[in-house]
Amino acid sequence: MAAESGDFRPAASWEVLHLRARLLRRIRRFFEDRGFLEVETPLLSADTVIDRYLDPIPVTLFAAPQQMTEGPRRWLQTSPEFAMKRLLAAGAPSIYQITRAFRGGEVGRLHNPEFTIVEWYGVEDDMRQGMQLLSDLAELLFQQGAAERISYAAAFERWLGIDPHAADGPKLAVVAERQGIAVPDSLPMEDRDGWLDLLLVECVEPHLGFESPVILYDYPATQAALARLRGDRTPVAERFELYFRGIELANGYHELMDPEELRCRNQQINRLRHTDGKPLLPESSRLLAAMEHGLPPCTGVALGFDRSVMLVSGAKELSEVIAFPSEIA
Repeated sequence: MAAESGDFRPAASWEVLHLRARLLRRIRRFFEDRGFLEVETPLLSADTVIDRYLDPIPVTLFAAPQQMTEGPRRWLQTSPEFAMKRLLAAGAPSIYQITRAFRGGEVGRLHNPEFTIVEWYGVEDDMRQGMQLLSDLAELLFQQGAAERISYAAAFERWLGIDPHAADGPKLAVVAERQGIAVPDSLPMEDRDGWLDLLLVECVEPHLGFESPVILYDYPATQAALARLRGDRTPVAERFELYFRGIELANGYHELMDPEELRCRNQQINRLRHTDGKPLLPESSRLLAAMEHGLPPCTGVALGFDRSVMLVSGAKELSEVIAFPSEIA
């Protein structure tokens, strides 16, 4: 259906669009000053990140326009992670990219199916160095000082009085009831990570980043995604996230380098997706081949640029800082 005659205008104001441009220039200068190489990678790929909660959008790569539903399946990328790691394995220095990413089923005040992502990988950086670089960028963008750092365990202890690495599902359910949280009927008692995520969103995140940005770090080992694990008795994932004014903005990993461990995690996550009634995602990938060749030690971070613009501008919704959000695209 053709758009109504008044529907052509952007949702964002010209003031905000100029702000986006200034922030993009600022980010590029930030990385160039630190010797990072800007790269470009495909938005469409046969490979995709396997995550329980991130759903890539499938595309049919047809050969004949008369048969648009026939052809190999490709995926619009949820982040440029796989391709950027292939570049690292091939010998790239520290790299960054500003690109578009796509996630199905994500529409709301803080979500748009198509969004701008800033992703970077610091070669030879450990988690401490990765968090410092993220703090430096947050200080540049938000002008609110260096980021405070607080461990996942310390945050749960501070606002909920529990050890998230030791509590099981039933104990977490008791805490949720005590906090008066509306629990989804679909959340089973044995889904410990589901309960932790619920408590994080409802009781921890709303306190983070109101005096200065906050970096939450050392997530539960079961939430490692593509991060390394550290420790023996109570292992933690070397994963960290940036929050500002209660909103999650960036996710970082001291990157996993073991291809066999990645295979195991892919299988585990696909089992969880099956339990959730979601389609399975391809477990074989060129990233595995790259990791078998050898991924250099590095720390990677992905930053949601649109959310960052929203916070800098004082907007209330993501649709206010995107020229054409999904509803008018």
